[in-house]
Amino acid sequence: MRVVIVEDDVLLREGLTLLLGNAGIEVVAAVDNTTEFLAAIAGMRPDAVVTDVRLPPTFTDEGLRAAVEARRVHPGLPVLVLSAYVENSYAAELLADGVGGVGYLLKERVGKVERFVDALTRVAEGGTAMDPEVISQLLVRRKPDDPLATLTAREREVLALMAEGHNNATIADTLVVSEGAVLKHIRNIFTKLSLPNDEGGHRRVLAVLAYLNA
Repeated sequence: MRVVIVEDDVLLREGLTLLLGNAGIEVVAAVDNTTEFLAAIAGMRPDAVVTDVRLPPTFTDEGLRAAVEARRVHPGLPVLVLSAYVENSYAAELLADGVGGVGYLLKERVGKVERFVDALTRVAEGGTAMDPEVISQLLVRRKPDDPLATLTAREREVLALMAEGHNNATIADTLVVSEGAVLKHIRNIFTKLSLPNDEGGHRRVLAVLAYLNA
């Protein structure tokens, strides 16, 4: 996997480069501003990008805005946001194209290198990796005519865990139910959301995006 990183904190940037290299992931560019970030993406066509939210010059939402622009120019470009902040508006824009390949993790809650590498791998493969706190803040935007209103409380729990990137076995362990029960809930979710019949993982991603972006 080939990755571009944009992070203005030099210690974190170098640390990410080192840990990804140790995990067998090639960092083709590690920069500290969005201009170089977008140029690196255009020139190197990475498999995924890792970006902070707040970058020079204003340290507000430059990183997310650049990620949205990158996905506009390069549709489906996998983006993993790694930040100390949740920026709702541009996070929603990242999800809005319905393609997948999006993650949003909070720096202080990434307790293990393995978790970060796993999240980046899932995102690069077109999946999702969302921190529970990010999910909670995105869901504050819910509209009264929420299309997911037909889901049961348990189905919403399953879908939230899917959004975090967990597989069926982990969801079953978390909810203390059987994998068969989890599979039944997921099938119900697909049916209620009228998702196309797809034997691969695409329906799973579509369900998560509907959940986060309704």
